Amino acid sequence: MASAVKTVQASSLVVFASPTFKATYTGLLKLFLDQFAGGTGLQDVVAVPLMLGAGPAHAMAPDLTLKPVLAELGGTCALPGLYLLDASFADDPLLAAYAERWGSVACALMALRA
Repeated sequence: MASAVKTVQASSLVVFASPTFKATYTGLLKLFLDQFAGGTGLQDVVAVPLMLGAGPAHAMAPDLTLKPVLAELGGTCALPGLYLLDASFADDPLLAAYAERWGSVACALMALRA
């Protein structure tokens, strides 16, 4: 676990992904995020919240539940969260559209943080 935390803290960009569980991220992700100090644990990390779900009912979950936690841990959370359907996420055109739309913003943010 300590090695994974160090890897995240040394990264410029991290996608924090979780399946949707009871309209929020999983307990396993919470246990991992609990390893980071509040306010500074994700300092200098551009954090992207991504969640998978069975249907569109929880499409706002990445922005409403995961993004505030990442921000509280000191992550730069300027990009919108991404929600994909778990049955088709690998082929979902939203993923490519998201990367196309926000890739240059992510690069600019990482350059500012360096």
